[in-house]
Formats: sequence, C-alpha cells, structure tokens
Amino acid sequence: MEVSKKTNSINNKGKTGKARVQKFGGFLAGMVMPNIGAFIAWGFITALFIPTGWIPNAYFNKLVSPTITFLLPILIGYTGGKLVYGTRGGVVGAIATIGVIVGSSVTQFLGAMIMGPLGGYLIKKFDSLVKDKVPTGFEMLVDNFSSGILGGILALIAYSIIGPIVAAFTVALGNGAKWITEVKLLPLISILVEPGKILFLNNAINHGIFDPLGIAQVKQLGKSVFFLLESDPGPGLGVLLAYCLYGKGNAKQSAPGAIIIQFLGGIHEIYFPFVLMTPLLLLAVIGGGMAADLTFVISGAGLVASPSPGSIFAEIAMSPKGGLIPVLFGILVGTVVSFLIACPIVKKSSVKLDDESFNNAKMTVGDMKAESKGQKIENTKEKTTVISNALPKLIVVACDAGMGSSAMGESILKKKLKDAGIKIDVKHSAINEIPQDVEVVFTQEGLAQRASMIVPNAKIITIKNFLDNTVYDDYIKSLKK
Repeated sequence: MEVSKKTNSINNKGKTGKARVQKFGGFLAGMVMPNIGAFIAWGFITALFIPTGWIPNAYFNKLVSPTITFLLPILIGYTGGKLVYGTRGGVVGAIATIGVIVGSSVTQFLGAMIMGPLGGYLIKKFDSLVKDKVPTGFEMLVDNFSSGILGGILALIAYSIIGPIVAAFTVALGNGAKWITEVKLLPLISILVEPGKILFLNNAINHGIFDPLGIAQVKQLGKSVFFLLESDPGPGLGVLLAYCLYGKGNAKQSAPGAIIIQFLGGIHEIYFPFVLMTPLLLLAVIGGGMAADLTFVISGAGLVASPSPGSIFAEIAMSPKGGLIPVLFGILVGTVVSFLIACPIVKKSSVKLDDESFNNAKMTVGDMKAESKGQKIENTKEKTTVISNALPKLIVVACDAGMGSSAMGESILKKKLKDAGIKIDVKHSAINEIPQDVEVVFTQEGLAQRASMIVPNAKIITIKNFLDNTVYDDYIKSLKK
C-alpha cells in the first residue's frame, strides 16, 4: 500500500512537471506564432532580394536588416507583454524590448522573450498596487505616466545590463549549435524532437528554440538547417503511408485524408493519433527524422525563414535560390526511412488493433493537447452543450493558437451546414481572440473555461477532436429540430 502511494506520488509529480514544461513552451510559442506572418514577409524579402537571392536588388535589400533587427523583436516583445497584461502590457513590453535591441550587436529574439513578458508583468503589478488609490479624474494621467516611466526604466536596464548578457548567451548558444552541425551530430536531435512533437511541444521547440537559432544563422549564411528540424513533414508522412497499406478499419480509411492535411496542409498533429495507437511507431518517426536531418546536413540544405505551418508548399516557398533540391531530397529520405520502419510495425499491430483503439488514440491526443495548454483533464465522455432553437448568426471554432486545428474544424462545419441547407457564418479563431458577437463556440474541453470567460454570453460546445464529425452532426440535428 505504501509503495502504491509512493508510485502515485511520483507519477503525479511527473505529470505536473510535464504540464509545466508544456505550459512554459506554449507561452514561448505564443509570443512568436501570432507574428509568423511578419517572419514569412521577412523570409520572402530575404529570399528574393539579398545578393545571393532569386532576384538580387540592392534597393529592396535595405529592408532586410531593419526588419530582423527592430521589427521582429519588437513584435515579439509586444506580444509577450500583451499575453501577460493586454495592450497596456504589450506597450510596456515593446518599450523594454528596444533597450535590449540597441544594447546588443546580435538579433535579440531571446531578449524580447524576456523583456516583453517582464514589462507586462511589472505594469500589471503596479496597477494592482494603485488600484482604487488614484483620485478621480487622474486615472488617464497616472496610466500614461506609469507605463512611460516604467517602460523607460526597463529600457535603460535592458540596454545597460540585460542586452549584453543575453547577447553573450546568444553567441555561445549559436556557437554550440554551429559546432553540433559541423561535427554532424545534429541528426541525434530527432531523439528529442519527434517525441516532443507527439507531446505537443512542437510549437515550443520550433518557434521558441529553433527560430532564434535559425534566424541568427541566416544572417551569416543566408539559410539555416534549424528551420527544417521540426517542420519536416517526411517522418509523419511515412507513418501515414504505412497505415494506407497495412492499417485496418477507421485508421486505414482516415490515413489518405490525413496525408492531405499533414503533407499539403502542414497540420502535423493529424498523425499523432496514428503514432499513439502504436507507440512503437516512435521508432519510425525518430528514424525518419534522423535520416532526413543527416541528409540536410550532408547536402547543405536550409531555409531562409520558418515554414509555418509545416506544409510541403511552405518548405518550397522558404527554400533559397539553388537550395530546393537538397530540401526536397531530405524530406524524401525521411519519408522513405519512416515508411520502411513503420510498415512491419503497422502490419503486425493491425491484427490486434480495432476501431475503438484508434478512437481512444484520438481522444488521448485531445487530452494531451488540452494538457499542453495547462488545463485540467477530466475523464468524461463526449458531451455537447444544449443550444437554443434560434439559428445563430455567427459560430466560431476556437483552438489555442487559432491556426491549424480550428481551421480544419471550421472547414468541416461549414461543409456540413451547407449540405444541410443552413446558412450560418462560421469562422475560426484563437481562444483569446474570439469575437464578442459570437453566439456559439466550438472548442476543446480543456479550453472551454477560458472561452466562457472571454464570451460569457455564448453557448460553448466542447469537442475532443476537431476532426470528429459526431459533434458537428449532433449540433446540426439540433438546429433542424
């Protein structure tokens, strides 16, 4: 009995630790993901107009350095402050970020990730201290001067102290990454990256770690292999192809559609249930990742900016002039190796697998994704909130980032409503950016509480997996009634 209690305690601590890592990683990614459009814009300008670009142009090339030096870090700092304390936190975070930018000779993405949230946190604490203590009529004066003074102080500290420290750390990190690449040890990183993706640490790994390293390398070499390490769709494609051949039941029927979403759409989480259903398939994605990364290193492959989402189209678009073939060849090698390892595993395990195990794996993915957002997981059956008979004007499908999962859910629901002859506007959104005029929100169970706080008057319909047609069908049936 005592041993059992100790075991449970250890397991609980392990889960808590993983949840904390996921939450922290999600916060880092949350500073970068809303600004991916700016990174892609910089990537296109770089790929086209630098001296070694597709169409070199000295006039337009002047945009490259200011964009990466000032615009992108300030956007990250603003977003980090906003995540902590709204627009007011974002403004102070941006002011603080300019200090680390000017106080350093390296690109300050890491500095922005520190100063942005710090600025938001400190102004939030200040506001809580002076709450209800400001004389009537002086609120705006205090708000403006407090944010300006605090932001200025943080900028001075960042310029004098934090900037140089982060710069030294960034240089050391870059040198370490360069050494790992030169000694051809980079493929071993797949041992951490591929399982990390399955645990929904993919955005944190890609945008929180690899993006800063990659952009620093682009400034020196014009391209970076770090942009390929997590975004490579090859390992996941190999697993899905194995299921197309040797899978059974729903898993085999779902695999072709999943290939389209994963390889062409870039939504990698679609293949996670297929791996979780047979955990031995981690060997396939790790092997495929290592083979692809080794090919990238040997062939000198790299991208000019982060491809987000990890679609084959994004990989092609971010390839430098003359560098497309190494990128595609590496992806092909990763796919083939993953496929060859996965085939015997899927073939053997399919004898024991049934539709229920596939559905359970999908539910596990839903739970893990909710857990990665720092939410509590409840072992309850699928349920749908009761809705009113009146047709809503706007339905929103919301996920944490508002990019991949919710976009797929929006597409499915739109088609089903159209087929049913029901005209309702459907949009997808990040959970923190749900429009206030929405009447119905589809979101995951782990995000339902946040959704109800943001739009308290909306009906919240919970769903474990955005690809699950059952919830949408039940909702449409209720509308018809």
